[in-house]
Amino acid sequence: MKIISLDPAQCLPQPDAGMGALRTERGNLPLESVDVAARISGLIAGVEVAEGFRNPFDVTLEATYVFPLPDRAAVTAFTMEADGRVVEGLLKERGQARADYDRALSEGRRAALAEEDRPDVFTITVGNILPGERVTVRLTLSQPLPYEDGAATFRFPLVVAPRYIPGSPLDGSPVGGGAAPDTDAVPDASRITPPVLLPGFPHPVRLSLRADVDPAGLELKEMASSLHLVQREGTTVELRPGERLDRDFILRLAFEASTALLLDGEGAFHLTVVPPAVEETRVPRDVVLLLDRSGSMTGWKMVAARRAAARIVDTLTSGDRFAVLTFDSVVEQAFEGLRPASDRNRFRAVEHLSRVDARGGTELLTPLHQAIALLTTSSAAEEQQAPGAAARGGPRDRVVVLVTDGQVGNEDQILEQAGGALSAMRVHVVGIDRAVNAGFLGRLAGLGAGRCELVESEDRLDAAMEQIHRRIGAPLVTDLSLKGLDLEPGTVSHLGSIFPGVPLTVSGRYRDAAPAQGTEAVTIHGLAGGRPWEQTVPGTVVRDPAIGAVWARAQLRALEDRYAMGEHDLEQEIVRTSTTYGVLCRFTAYVAVDTRQVADGAPEHRVIQPVEPPSGWELPAMPAAASGMMFTTMAAAAPQAPGGFAPEASALEGFGGSGAVRAAGPAPRSGGMPKLGFGKAVPPPTPIRHRLDAILPQLVAELERLRTVTTGRLEYLADLGSRLAAPASYLGGHDELSALARELEAAERPGADADALWARAVEVLTRLTGGAPEATERRPFWKRG
Repeated sequence: MKIISLDPAQCLPQPDAGMGALRTERGNLPLESVDVAARISGLIAGVEVAEGFRNPFDVTLEATYVFPLPDRAAVTAFTMEADGRVVEGLLKERGQARADYDRALSEGRRAALAEEDRPDVFTITVGNILPGERVTVRLTLSQPLPYEDGAATFRFPLVVAPRYIPGSPLDGSPVGGGAAPDTDAVPDASRITPPVLLPGFPHPVRLSLRADVDPAGLELKEMASSLHLVQREGTTVELRPGERLDRDFILRLAFEASTALLLDGEGAFHLTVVPPAVEETRVPRDVVLLLDRSGSMTGWKMVAARRAAARIVDTLTSGDRFAVLTFDSVVEQAFEGLRPASDRNRFRAVEHLSRVDARGGTELLTPLHQAIALLTTSSAAEEQQAPGAAARGGPRDRVVVLVTDGQVGNEDQILEQAGGALSAMRVHVVGIDRAVNAGFLGRLAGLGAGRCELVESEDRLDAAMEQIHRRIGAPLVTDLSLKGLDLEPGTVSHLGSIFPGVPLTVSGRYRDAAPAQGTEAVTIHGLAGGRPWEQTVPGTVVRDPAIGAVWARAQLRALEDRYAMGEHDLEQEIVRTSTTYGVLCRFTAYVAVDTRQVADGAPEHRVIQPVEPPSGWELPAMPAAASGMMFTTMAAAAPQAPGGFAPEASALEGFGGSGAVRAAGPAPRSGGMPKLGFGKAVPPPTPIRHRLDAILPQLVAELERLRTVTTGRLEYLADLGSRLAAPASYLGGHDELSALARELEAAERPGADADALWARAVEVLTRLTGGAPEATERRPFWKRG
């Protein structure tokens, strides 16, 4: 990637180009297509995802794509197709899979790697793609469909939205090629922050999505897609051409669920229990409402969040106590402590919510800790009883309600520091976004046996709030347990509670792997309104491998959450469960290696695929210092930075190559740039001097990479000069760094001395980084905390 100064009049955009993008004849990005084929049968979907890559350059290429999958989906197969050959992927311990992949590339063989970085964020890396070659990778997965109020939902995410990255940058090389540096709070931030295209980028990735629906004996009443234009033929729904990868695909299927116990004949079961017709009970509640007001909530999301929060306040009764906290980088309260839900206090809370607007970063841990403290400690102000509350007696239900888009990167840190306390409360989450972080929000709600309601548009808000209103109330049945099957200890998913309109789903394993039809049954016990309740459900044998896969995925999620909360001795059990049942997790990876040698060695260049900006997001304003004078372009004659997105070509925070915005992680404890738009830190509009510490991680990384360059030095040095010019400008014209950038940018001119320039660059960068050229030895990123 080269960054050059141009007069805006000299670089008028093409009529069909996106902002910041210039035309190239070779094509812009390695990812050509994403094809999704779903087969929905009842409340389970089988999905195949095909991702097509093409190398438009004259050198071998390694392409990396960071993308989402449904957080409850079980990835059970992976293949690579190239040059008429199909290579099956093998599921291995993650470190071993990466070693196999790296060795194959060094030997000139084609290889592909599939890894999970979050329950809903995955990375595909394809190496040694030959010039002009196309490679297709395929993922096979199974996912359960959540069901509420007479409708099942098939949600398939299509973009990883920018996430707020808290913490201080770590020393050493980044573990990924993304936009944000790794931090002590998010040690793999560089793996989950792909660069973001500017709106309207031309020639987007071709997307196709088709869902075939089999009601499986249920009466299908209606199918509706809420965010995409679709065409329907019978029970098949298909996206219309031209849709972009910028928001979740959501298909709602209206039919009546029924209580059922499915046995796969291989030792796994899936139980569905429709809510019983018992009277709801109401107990006094202590409710803490947390509203996310960070920069990523700008626009329609903030409007919807305010409305949702106000509706929740209106549901409170005189016997309840509550608090309202709004947060970004700081926390504000409508009033001190827990207060009775009187008309006056509810009015004060709604008035406070009406003044809330989006700003700052998503510092979620602090408000969660404050909510926990409010619900677990007492003070004179908190103990004021609303009239009649004492007469009702009984314990108070402790409830946390979080309204957010969940776009944070430090999920594991939050679970570790707050998960234990939240598991003793009821946690309900309202996720508002068209590309919501559903995996994390579902994990939070699952800790407290609560509900996670996702709102993808203002049109969906009223229906969603009707549902969340019932969830905030007491559940119909609590204290659940199972009897009947010979259950394997430790394999049954969290039972939780039964809420109105929401069937209970439980999966697990039993010892009799070959029951006769109709001879197995399970009885579920619980308390309804304080009285014993039970229901017996006969079993049906269904030879469906998805039942076992869905159980394994749920089991792995539970184990990974426990690991994140501090039980680090579970690592081997997680790996064993993943490899035994063939389901991908964060501690394993699929690797596909071709046996043929196709290149002389490792890929000559690497590219990370930038992603679409999420639909409905308002992008940060471009800094005045850059607007009109800083453009990025791919040099057709300089494939050293194909696509402008090589990991080694990390641009200044906030900028990427070829029309991409790099959503940089904020650094509140190491310089504190202002936060706009995404809730991410961006360079200030006027240069600030003497802030070398803010770009020190970038300079350290550049120095480490520079020391490994052995061939093509002049071209590499010229590219390095263009990269160094951006941070020099950010520092307000740092004399030494600016001079080095100018010298290196001239490296490709006739007569340039590669050895002298290389030595000069090493000398200056070593001095600027305080003589810290050696990388710090670090554990593999998935084991770091």
